[in-house]
Amino acid sequence: MAKVKTTFFCQNCGNQYTKWQGQCNACKAWNTIVEELVQKPEKSDWKLSSTDKKISKPLRIQDIDVSKEPRLDTFDKEFNRVLGGGIVPGSLILLGGEPGIGKSTLLLQMTLKLPYKTLYVSGEESQKQIKRRAERINPGNNNCYILTETKTQNIFKQISELEPDLVIVDSIQTLHSDYIESSSGSISQIKECTAELIKFAKETATPVLLIGHITKDGNIAGPKILEHMVDTVLQFEGDRNHVFRILRAHKNRFGSTNELGIYEMQGSGLREVTNPSELLISKKDDELSGHAIAATIEGLRPLMIEVQALVSTAVYGTPQRSATGFNAKRLNMLLAVLEKRAGFRLGAKDVFLNITGGITVDDPAIDLSVVAAILSSNEDAPVPKDFCFAAEVGLSGEIRPVQRVEQRILEAEKLGFSTIFISKYNKIALKNTKIKIELISKIEDLIGVIV
Repeated sequence: MAKVKTTFFCQNCGNQYTKWQGQCNACKAWNTIVEELVQKPEKSDWKLSSTDKKISKPLRIQDIDVSKEPRLDTFDKEFNRVLGGGIVPGSLILLGGEPGIGKSTLLLQMTLKLPYKTLYVSGEESQKQIKRRAERINPGNNNCYILTETKTQNIFKQISELEPDLVIVDSIQTLHSDYIESSSGSISQIKECTAELIKFAKETATPVLLIGHITKDGNIAGPKILEHMVDTVLQFEGDRNHVFRILRAHKNRFGSTNELGIYEMQGSGLREVTNPSELLISKKDDELSGHAIAATIEGLRPLMIEVQALVSTAVYGTPQRSATGFNAKRLNMLLAVLEKRAGFRLGAKDVFLNITGGITVDDPAIDLSVVAAILSSNEDAPVPKDFCFAAEVGLSGEIRPVQRVEQRILEAEKLGFSTIFISKYNKIALKNTKIKIELISKIEDLIGVIV
C-alpha cells in the first residue's frame, strides 16, 4: 500500500505546499491553504490492453492530416454552434452555472436526443428522479443509460462493460477516487478524478462532459487548474426569474469562444431559440418614449435588442446613473457627449438604462440606440417602433462605423423594420434592399429625427 502523507493545498488556485502559511504565493489570497491527506497512486486506474496501446511518434507538421476530424452531432443546433460544430472525440467539456439554472436538464435533454449509446453518471440524483425528468422531456429514448455512482473505480468498471460513445458526469465535485483519501469536492480529489477522466477520454477517444458547481463569485468551484486541464469550458447563464438561458464558451480548443446559444426554459425542458430577436424585443401596442431598438452581433449571430431609458428630475439632489446590461462608465461618457455636443442639460437628472431580456451587451454598436432612448425619454417623444440603430458614438459627437453592418441591415430587414440608422462612413455593398438606410455623420443629425 502506498504511503499516506499530508499536503497543503490552496483552495483558490490549487498550489501545493509542504507546510501551512497564511498567504498563497501564487494567487496572493489569504487564509485559503488547507491540509489534506494525499495518497499517491501506484498505478493508473484506467489502462488499455497492451495490444491497444500506441507509442506516439513525432511527425513533421506538413505530414499531419487535419482533414479527417469527425465530430459527434449533438442534434442541438445551439449546443453545436457554441462547440464549433459538434463534440470532438476524446475531448473533455466542463459545463458550469448557477444552482438550478438548468445544467443537468440541458445535458439530459441532449442525451435523450442522441442515436448512439450514452452513459449519464449522476452523483447528485437517484435514477428515479432522473427518470421522472426524462419522461417530461423525451420518454422514448433507448440509448441512454443512467448510473448513480460517485466512485471513479466503479464508474470505469461499468464503462468497460457498456462501452458508451459518450459519457456525462453530474457533477465532478461529487466524485472520489480510492487513490486520494480526502473527501469529495476537495482540491486533490477534483484534480485526481479529472486526471483519470482525461486519461480515459484520450486513450479511448470517448468524449466526456462534466458538470461543475460554481462559487458565490461565479467561478467554477475547485482549483483553477481544473479549467486548464479540460478542453472546453462552457458557462450556462441566466436569471432564475427569466425564462431565457444563454450558453457561452469561455475556453474552446476546437472552435471560437465568441459564439453563444440561447434557450427558453419551459415545463418540458429547454427550447432552442433560433430567432432570439423576437424574444428580446417586447411586444407593445402603444408607442412609448424611452425605447429604441439596436442591431448588435454576438459571435456570428446578429441580434435585435431593445434599449430602455428613463430620464427624470433628480429628487434627492444628487443625480443617479444606473445601467443594467450595459457598461455604466460608457453610459456616463454618452451623457457627457450629449451635454457637450448636443446641448442637453442632463447633469441634474436621473438616468436609468436597461437592456431587456436580462442579457449583457458589450457591442459599441448599441451606442446610437442608447442615445436615441435617452433623448426620447428626456423629450417624452417616442421613437417609431420600426426604426433601429447600429453605430458607435465618439467623444466629439461623431457617428463612427461598426463592423459587419450588412449583417445587421439584413437582420433588421428580415424582422420588418422600415429604417435603420448607421454611420455615413460605413461602406455598404447591399443592393435592392427594402429597408431604408439613413446615413448620419454626427449626433446632431439624430436629434432632428427624435425630437
